[in-house]
Amino acid sequence: MDNLKRSRGRPKTCADAPTDTKAVLLRAGLTWLTTSGFNQSSLDSILRSVQVPKGSFYHHFDNKEDFGLQVLKKYRQYFENKLDRSLQDDSVAPLRRLNNFMADASTSMARYDYHRGCLIGNLEGEVTKLPTAFRQAIMNTYASWQNKVAACLRLAQARGEMSPDSECQYLAEVFWIGWEGAVSRARLLSSDTPLRQFGQFFLQQLQR
Repeated sequence: MDNLKRSRGRPKTCADAPTDTKAVLLRAGLTWLTTSGFNQSSLDSILRSVQVPKGSFYHHFDNKEDFGLQVLKKYRQYFENKLDRSLQDDSVAPLRRLNNFMADASTSMARYDYHRGCLIGNLEGEVTKLPTAFRQAIMNTYASWQNKVAACLRLAQARGEMSPDSECQYLAEVFWIGWEGAVSRARLLSSDTPLRQFGQFFLQQLQR
């Protein structure tokens, strides 16, 4: 009878709630930081947008810097999954995979009416005003993305799509420098034209 009494009442939710709240906050952070950047995103505004009290926020994050770094980590995981889906697609040739990634990214920007950009590119643009930990996190993210593109280019090289003399690691770095610039210009113009222009130019250079 005692056991029955103890089992009655409100079920415990504390094990699930923290994970749910943190996920909600990270999603909100992705939206705000890809739209406005870190410094222009007010913590109060982010919390109001998802109706989460400050007490719950500080249960999961030490401060805004910790929050921003965790949002960056979440974005990196999301974006690398997106990259892998395109660059590891064995059904198409390697350079077509890179083209498919650019087309998919362009479609995503258009879906949000070019109000959202690349979180890493946004943070890079304000890096001199960010806490120092962000610089290394951004550099590590770019290094990872560059390695993924370089692997795709080496495969294209092995299959005769590119010159055997091409420096794939260097080209992968150039790709991200140019692509982030094209993303920024696409937001400025509210158009996918810069993305298409850069993509066409880069692929043409590879196939020369």
